[in-house]
Amino acid sequence: MTQRTFLAEVRDAVSPRATLLVIGVIALQLLFIASYVGALHNPAPKDVPFGVVAPAAAAQQAVTRLEQLPGGPLDPRVVADEATAREQILNRDIDGALLIDPARTTDTLLVASGGGTVLANTLEKYLTALETSQQRTLRTVDVAPASSEDFDGLSSFYLVVGWCVGGYLCASILAISSGARPANPSRAAIRLLVLALVAIVGGLGGAVIVGPVLGALPGGVMAFWGLGSLVTFAVGAATLALQGLFGIVGIGLAILIVVVLGNPSAGGAFPLPMLPPFWKAIGPALPPGAGTWVARSIAYFQGNAVTGALLVLSAWAAAGIVVTLLAARLRGRRTQGGTAVT
Repeated sequence: MTQRTFLAEVRDAVSPRATLLVIGVIALQLLFIASYVGALHNPAPKDVPFGVVAPAAAAQQAVTRLEQLPGGPLDPRVVADEATAREQILNRDIDGALLIDPARTTDTLLVASGGGTVLANTLEKYLTALETSQQRTLRTVDVAPASSEDFDGLSSFYLVVGWCVGGYLCASILAISSGARPANPSRAAIRLLVLALVAIVGGLGGAVIVGPVLGALPGGVMAFWGLGSLVTFAVGAATLALQGLFGIVGIGLAILIVVVLGNPSAGGAFPLPMLPPFWKAIGPALPPGAGTWVARSIAYFQGNAVTGALLVLSAWAAAGIVVTLLAARLRGRRTQGGTAVT
């Protein structure tokens, strides 16, 4: 084979479109590395909502000491009493609380390992050091303990990741099975309907696996089923929408949003207060973060504080439906216009 023939074969094998797609893959690869390592390589608590229960003078002194901890790990505030502190932890308003009894030398730390074992252990480490410096001792009470079958409280995160994967893979298969763009609104509607059916089945399957089959998470199967269906459909609909707008590149954009940005910012491996500011800010607005928050609330916090996260997931689902149908309709009009001209 001559050099000219070889170069011609290369041009035929690697088209400009394929070259751009390969460059996109490399970009996703590097963004994946930067995102995961950037978010998770050096977790440290910052402004963790934290309660203090003590007589008035002692409470304010404790708040001042906690505010002066190096690096500002805690955002302390005075709480009326132990019952209120427990209620606020279960409502996920605060992540822990210190109960101070000036008449004794032992204080009590309330934590919730169900919200993340790493965060609970970190709070215990900080407060133990602080109490020791005051010649006091600390006992820890877990208000919402993680299941013994849920190592480091990660099962909620992995469950949601599985649902997300099902959503964008199903949407990708539906989108590329008959070309790169939905041909018409009816085909787009059918794809959304199929996606909804897959989401219902996948949601139920995930709920049964983590509950009755493995016993990894407490909480009702029905609640997890509903969450799983919503997460799967929201991610899938968003993928269909992006694919409808940008063609096959849209699938890469969906992976960028859900996998590259969404997973490390979801508060799975490390709860949100331990993530750097950028990931802490975007996590609750993306499907993996919203889903993980709801899953943990179902499992360990009596289903409290889920409205905001469910609205986020619903918004992704609704936007995905609207954009998918609009993109299909616009595509159909452009096709009809082109046919009319010719």
